[in-house]
Amino acid sequence: MSSELIAVEAPPVSHRPTVLSKVARNWSVRLGTVVLALLVLIAVAAPWMGTVDPAVMDGAIMNVQPGVSGEFTLLDGHAIKHTFWMGADSFGRDIWSRVLYGTRISLVVGLFVAVVALSLGGVSGLCAGYLRWLDGVLMRIMDGLMAIPGILLAIALVSAWGASLTTVVVAIAIPEIPRVTRLVRSLVLSIREEPYVEAAVALGTPTWKIMLRHILPNAIAPLIVQGTFVCAAAILVESILSFLGVGLPSEIPTWGNIMAEGRVQFNQYPHNVFFPGIFLALTVLAVNMLGDGLRDTLDPKFNKRTGGN
Repeated sequence: MSSELIAVEAPPVSHRPTVLSKVARNWSVRLGTVVLALLVLIAVAAPWMGTVDPAVMDGAIMNVQPGVSGEFTLLDGHAIKHTFWMGADSFGRDIWSRVLYGTRISLVVGLFVAVVALSLGGVSGLCAGYLRWLDGVLMRIMDGLMAIPGILLAIALVSAWGASLTTVVVAIAIPEIPRVTRLVRSLVLSIREEPYVEAAVALGTPTWKIMLRHILPNAIAPLIVQGTFVCAAAILVESILSFLGVGLPSEIPTWGNIMAEGRVQFNQYPHNVFFPGIFLALTVLAVNMLGDGLRDTLDPKFNKRTGGN
């Protein structure tokens, strides 16, 4: 009895890159992630990298130039040898330490504003886009909020509620919610017409299950991209509020109030404004680059318009 070998052709191996690999290969995502990782490291290590308390003043070292070494008197009267890497401000405070601690505030504000805006805006946009009877009411409320300039609304809310970290986060997040709502609503309006959604409706699937299992997952990628832009905008708005004197109290170091305190003597001592300004610009640039890279890889319609792979 002879046996015959039957050759079975192996299925072709797919070499199509995954979404994660596409994101990892994008140079904008890489650069933005590296810069943000360094900023997060600086924020976490601020108590160790910041050589002195950012709130301690020493009148003997007012407006010291960057790189100068000298003695710094602590609160207990003890003097230490200290190098002012970014100089000292007009109140005799170490700018290096203040900028490092300001990194914490900016990243926390940006992150929490993005979370609040995406959460509330995502829920309202999902409801407005799928529940037709709720669409008109919600969108008229959002149109009313968008009619007020975001920075003016934030200033009014902080002035009414008092300056604190929670107040600043809420005041900045509220103007961002309508933008997120409109984005999610537009996505839901197109997704709900897909055949798989219509099939789920025909099978009698509960509305909440259709919204959470069939519609929301398809809106996650655009939401993540929008979240990066909300984060960058929140960091800028927080700095503007602090610069105008209606943000966090002056005893809490933020990039905005550091620049505000140094603007009066900018011509003589530009380092008081230059260093926090550089950190602010780098942070916003890194977040925007991360968002652009995520949009390029996660939005197939954008790739088709631009001819990307």
